Amino acid sequence: MSDPLAVIARLPGVSEAVEEARQAVDRLYRHRVLRRASPAVSTESSLRGARASAALEGADVPLDALRRDEVHDPVVQGALRASAEMGRLGSTWRKAPRQVLARLHTVAAAGLTDEPALGRPRVHDDAPDPLGLGAAPSAAETAARMDSLLELLEKPTKAPAIVLAAVVHAELAVLRPFGTADGVVARTAERLTLVEHGLDPKSLVAVEVGHLELPYADGLRAYLTGSSEGVAGWIRQCASAVTLGVRETTAICEALQRG
Repeated sequence: MSDPLAVIARLPGVSEAVEEARQAVDRLYRHRVLRRASPAVSTESSLRGARASAALEGADVPLDALRRDEVHDPVVQGALRASAEMGRLGSTWRKAPRQVLARLHTVAAAGLTDEPALGRPRVHDDAPDPLGLGAAPSAAETAARMDSLLELLEKPTKAPAIVLAAVVHAELAVLRPFGTADGVVARTAERLTLVEHGLDPKSLVAVEVGHLELPYADGLRAYLTGSSEGVAGWIRQCASAVTLGVRETTAICEALQRG
C-alpha cells in the first residue's frame, strides 16, 4: 500500500525538524505544573492559540481583552468557537473528517457568511485571498482534492503526526474549500490532528502562536509550488511552529508555578 506521507517525511531536513519538535513536546509534558494543572494550561493555550489564529486572519486583538470578553469581532469569535469545539470533535476526526470540517466551519464562519453556506463547500470558483496566495482552485478541482485529502486522513500512515498535520493544514489553507474562515478551520484541523495522532494528546501546544511568529504566507506559497523543496520547507516550518508553541505553553506553566 502506498504511503505518500511517508515519502514526504523523508524529504530533506524534515525528519530532523520533526524530531526536534517531538523532543520539545516531550520536555513540556514532563513539566511539574502539569501534574496538577494540565486542564488550566490547556485552556490558556487554547485561548492564546485562538487569538493567534484570528491575528493571522487580520483580526489581532489583545489577549487581556479576550479574557475580559470585550472582543466581539466575528473572526475572533469564530476562532474562539472553533477552538472550543475541537475538544468535542476528537473522537470523530479519524472516522468522519468531512463531518468534523463542516462543523468547524459552521462555528468559525458564523457571522461571516449566510447561514445556508455554513459547513457547506463553496460552489463558486472564486474565493477570498486574505494571504495573497493567488487564485483558489476551481470548485470542482477543490472538491476532488478534498476527496483525496479526506482519503489520506482515513488511511494508516507511518509518517509522524506533524507531517500529517502540516499537509492537512496546507491543503485546507490553499484550497479554501468553504470560501470563508478557511484559515481558522485549517489551523484548528492541524491542532486537532496533533492531538488525535498522539503528539499532543492533552492539547497543550499553542501551535497557532508559532505560526504567527513565522513567515506564514511565505511557507504556504512554498508549499503551493509543489516542489520537494517547497513542501519540505512547509513541513519544517510547521515543526518549528510546534517548537515555538511549546515555548509559549512552557511560559504558561511557569507563570502558574509562580502563582
